[in-house]
Amino acid sequence: MMPAARFAANAEQGRRPSSGSTIARRAASALTAAMIGVAVAATSLPLPALAKGPESLADLAEKVTDAVVNISASTTVEAKSTGRSLPQLPQGTPFEDLFEEFFKRRGQQGTPRSDEDSPRSPSRKSNSLGSGFIIDASGIVVTNNHVIGDANDIQVILSDGVKLKAEIIGKDSKIDLALLRVKPTAERPLKAVPFGDSDKMRPGDWVMAIGNPFGLGGSVSAGIVSARGRNIESGPYDNYIQTDAAINKGNSGGPLFNMDGEVIGINTAILSPSGGSVGIGFAVPSGTASPVIDQLRQFGEVRRGWLGVRIQNVDDATAEALGLKGGAKGALVAGIDEKGPAKTAGLEVGDVIVKFNGVPVKSSTELPRIVAATPVGKTVDVLVVRKGEEQSKSVLLGRLEDGEKTQVANAKQPEPETVNRQILGLNLSGLSDEARRRYNIKDTVKSGVVVTKVDPNSTAADKRIQPGEVIVEVGQEAVAAPADVTKRVEALKKEGRKSVLLLVASTGGDVRFVAIGLD
Repeated sequence: MMPAARFAANAEQGRRPSSGSTIARRAASALTAAMIGVAVAATSLPLPALAKGPESLADLAEKVTDAVVNISASTTVEAKSTGRSLPQLPQGTPFEDLFEEFFKRRGQQGTPRSDEDSPRSPSRKSNSLGSGFIIDASGIVVTNNHVIGDANDIQVILSDGVKLKAEIIGKDSKIDLALLRVKPTAERPLKAVPFGDSDKMRPGDWVMAIGNPFGLGGSVSAGIVSARGRNIESGPYDNYIQTDAAINKGNSGGPLFNMDGEVIGINTAILSPSGGSVGIGFAVPSGTASPVIDQLRQFGEVRRGWLGVRIQNVDDATAEALGLKGGAKGALVAGIDEKGPAKTAGLEVGDVIVKFNGVPVKSSTELPRIVAATPVGKTVDVLVVRKGEEQSKSVLLGRLEDGEKTQVANAKQPEPETVNRQILGLNLSGLSDEARRRYNIKDTVKSGVVVTKVDPNSTAADKRIQPGEVIVEVGQEAVAAPADVTKRVEALKKEGRKSVLLLVASTGGDVRFVAIGLD
């Protein structure tokens, strides 16, 4: 997540009244602002028309507020004993009571006289407050995963104060959602709200948020959709709605409504240096949340599709080097799981995925969401661009499992040449045993050419190529010796290419594509 982005869950917060001097300063500031406003009004003729919002949201709020709930989550853990005891002081010393009180406040006891007298480690309880909403009158409640965390006691508090004990149906940390179940009573039936279509929301559309900011209970705020498709780097499937409706700590898990009373987002995070609302809040779109919630209801877990590739974005230089028509687009395959569906289907490193299951892939950030939303076990068509030509591959999707790691078998490679060459601002050498020891290059890097020096004034330096990294491919052709690099670069120049695409491996084996100009 970006540095100032904060989850809007709320631990209990204290509030301090303003001092008299602070109030005076605020009053003076307000008076100054009012005077400036009068001066502007007097000199500006006429004032431009202001954007006009709904006359009132009272009817809408009244319609949906009973479906919005507060979430109280408590976690009880057994505190570990510190093993420390009271200092051994002479009996009757005037400081004895002082030390005893001091240590008691910190959960410590005096030295026990026997094992039977030893106190047990005290339990420690932590509480968090958040929001949620009812999507089914039978008792199904949606909230954020980070609101409940690992809580062992969760209560759903209705708008009239009635408390219902909740159980967890399922959780998803990747999109930060949790699904709860409560048992309604005959005396207090529940009211539910429907999901709306978040894809229809446009920047400028009015929205309303209801939640439990700072533990205050049902609070209504309103604003507009500021942007869509925001990536705040909180997870692999970021696709947030940004809104300027006031969202604060405790609003997490609450609904963001459209003007028809439909939930088009789940309020999740805020961007704030202070922790309070500055008008930049983020909500998980209903279009992203609904399929996850359906799976949680059906399976108690989320079953995501898995392609088995590692990807990176395509910039203009990379697009030109790949001969990609139509400019930068798609997701560039930078690595393939040896046991994944992509490998079986014939995808290769260097392929650019431009369409998946009929859905255009505009950038690398879109592909994980599209793949994850595709049912496990489904056979899909994947359109790739390979060396300038489009090819269609049929892929049987696997299931994404947490903690999956690529297993690469070690293999002994023949000793390469060690002659040094210089090209593209790089000094190159063969991938010898000595080079592996010198740069600590792992055995997962099977072959290539080692970078031994980088000209600080070169494009390669600007692209952050480092000594010890290994060039695996040049222009989508494997290289095993410095001479191969020179030969391939010269061939690309003769073809009229303006840039060359290098596949570069780190000392640890992670690979990335780097485009370098051939000026």
